Amino acid sequence: MEKKCLCGNTKNYVECCGKFISGQQVPETALELMRSRYSAYVLQDGQYLYDTCSSKLKNRDDIKAVKEQNIKWIGLKIESFSDYEVVFMAYYKENNTIGVMKEHSFFVLESGHLRYDSGKMLEAGITRNELCPCGSGKKFKRCCI
Repeated sequence: MEKKCLCGNTKNYVECCGKFISGQQVPETALELMRSRYSAYVLQDGQYLYDTCSSKLKNRDDIKAVKEQNIKWIGLKIESFSDYEVVFMAYYKENNTIGVMKEHSFFVLESGHLRYDSGKMLEAGITRNELCPCGSGKKFKRCCI
């Protein structure tokens, strides 16, 4: 049995984000695009991230920077979404420390395709008694601290 997708969806990777990252299909919703972009960060696929950002954000140097990142992405939590916006929390491990980034992402239509256009960073943290973002099912204080 295949594991759930890298983005945390219960579908397996091929049925979820893999079909977008491989180019077999194009994300039709902001949520699909955001989830697939998160999976691309996990895979360090800078080309997909470059291809799915708006023309005002495109920077070829970012492709290499994503490959060189020293961050392990360990979990994604969607807080809310609409046609052109997604609020999410992405959990990561860097230098043996678990962290979280919370972003309100904005998407636009360009040439008939949704593209990531901007994001506003929001305050976030992990409390000791919440479930650990690594997916173990344990409280954070008993797992990845």
